[in-house]
Order: sequence, then C-alpha cells, then structure tokens
Amino acid sequence: MVDVHKSFGDAHIIRGVSLELRQGERHAVIGPNGAGKSTLFHLVSGQFAPSSGQIFLGDRPIHGLQAREINRLGLARSFQITNIFPGLTVFENLRFGVMRRFGLQYNFWRPVSRLREVTRETEHLLEQIRLAKHSNNLAGEMSYSEQRSLEIGMTLASDPKVLLLDEPMAGMSREETEYTIGLIRDLTKERSLMLVEHDMDVVFSISDRISVLVYGQIVATGTPDEIRNNAQVQEAYLGAEVKA
Repeated sequence: MVDVHKSFGDAHIIRGVSLELRQGERHAVIGPNGAGKSTLFHLVSGQFAPSSGQIFLGDRPIHGLQAREINRLGLARSFQITNIFPGLTVFENLRFGVMRRFGLQYNFWRPVSRLREVTRETEHLLEQIRLAKHSNNLAGEMSYSEQRSLEIGMTLASDPKVLLLDEPMAGMSREETEYTIGLIRDLTKERSLMLVEHDMDVVFSISDRISVLVYGQIVATGTPDEIRNNAQVQEAYLGAEVKA
C-alpha cells in the first residue's frame, strides 16, 4: 500500500500509511489500542475503501474493489471474532468454503467429478489444520482454539496467496497459543502472512518483519531484533519489559 489514508468524517484513522508485504514473509502489525490496526486490515481486504492512496496485490491495484473480488484474486482474512457455522460439522464448514472456491454453492446441477474434487480438497484441509479426527463434530461444540483452527482452515479454503489473520491467539491459554503458532507456521509456508496480534511473545517468535502503527501512522518497520531495540518504539508502545 502507498500513502493510504482513511477518514470517517472529521476522524482521521489511517494517516499516510505505506507498507510492503514481501512474498513469502510473515509480517506483524502491532500498536496500541485505537492505533488503526483493524481499519488497516479492513482497507487491505476490501471491507473499507481508502479515502486516498493505493493498495496493490502484486502489481494489480485493489483499492476500491469489493471484498469478494479481492478474495478471488488471492487474498483472504480471518476476523477477531470467530466466524464459523456452529450448527454444522467441521467437515461441512470447510466444504462450504471449498465449494465457494469452485463456484458450486449456487449451482444446482453439480458435476459429480467436481463434488469429488471438493471432497478431496476438504479432507486435505482437515489434515492441514489438524482437525481430521473432529471431522463429524459440530463446530460449535469444539474448544475455542479448535474453532480458531477451523476458522483459519475456512480462510485457507479459497487457496489464497496472501493471508491476513486478525488476533488469531486472542483468548487462548499458553498451551493453545503454542499449538496455534505451530499451526500457522505450517499453514503459511509458501504464502505471505500479515498478522495483527497483541501477544508480543507470539509476534517476536513468528514474524520475519514487524511494523508498528501508532495513531494511524507507521513509526517503524524492521526485523524483530530491530523493533525490540528501537528507542522510538519502546517509548511509543512496547515498554521496558521487551528491552532485554
């Protein structure tokens, strides 16, 4: 994205953000509450259109496109709040996402060969997100961390090249967090990941680069070590506990 601004009336939320997500990297965006992180994700994924500036997916401009159009171009995101169908099984949740990728959800006449392909893709996703043994369980009856894993799987159902995860570890225990870190590492191989996360242990362990957003502006971007030792970042956000 290049010099992106977003205002709501007189409220200027994003103020001239330029940010690059490199191919194959895991890039975290951190900052205090109210910094504009969720708004930034809304802009990249098409929920909001920027007031000014440009956003690209590869070489293609995507600012102003609808979210579903951006998804078809290879970008998918999860949300802070778990977004699954609790009354459906784990398999049915994933199959629905895969069917959308194949354009079958509104098609009454479905070729059997395409349905078999959907089933194969769904079973593969189940293995990837480590939920194969829960295939026939109702999604709403699983643990919170398992539901978050399922949501990540549904995000991957469109086979995106770029993945946006919004606070995937929120509300998790330390054990659940460690499990999810490993899952994200596995699932983002050969994909580009942009991550918003408040758990600094997660951010510093999983990220190739980190950008710090404060009051709608990027104040620093660098490797975890560079961010950890950046005096401006320490003052603006991180605090003394991460200086060591």
